[in-house]
Amino acid sequence: MKIKGTLMDAEGMKSTFRRLAHQVIERNDGVKNLVLIGIKTRGVTVAERILAELKNIEGEQVPMGAFDIALYRDDLGENSDIAFLGSEIDFPLDGKDVLICDDVIYTGRTVRAAISEIMQLGRPKSVQLLALIDRGHRELPFRADYTGKNVPTSHKEGIAVRFVENDGEDCVLIYEK
Repeated sequence: MKIKGTLMDAEGMKSTFRRLAHQVIERNDGVKNLVLIGIKTRGVTVAERILAELKNIEGEQVPMGAFDIALYRDDLGENSDIAFLGSEIDFPLDGKDVLICDDVIYTGRTVRAAISEIMQLGRPKSVQLLALIDRGHRELPFRADYTGKNVPTSHKEGIAVRFVENDGEDCVLIYEK
């Protein structure tokens, strides 16, 4: 992986999560009806960071779960070697404002799979999407309701979101594939 540049450093990520949390609160008139779901694996860390900011701002705990959308993917062939990491959602989704969190939105196929899984679990009032990075190249008509940063990329480039919890540092990198 040839790193082309740093799109966000630790301080930039921190301020981006704070800004996104304020946007979520404003759009939802607080957090009373809100639940967060992080898409495994890095979307869970995004959800945890947003959750911490929401609690810091509103002083209330918001239910958070995580799911693996692997079984709902439409772009994996029969011979794909996927490992299902399981889902942990121990609260009802009916009538809730569900905020799906992920690190990068790209083709939209992950979002489609996430919505399919949510609809199997309940009937939410609304489904919203938060992505730390939007790199474009949509194949399906989805866009994030909350975006940390829009980064136009080529198909030859990739985005690496690194978290201190997983990688020992907070940063977003762009690299040549």
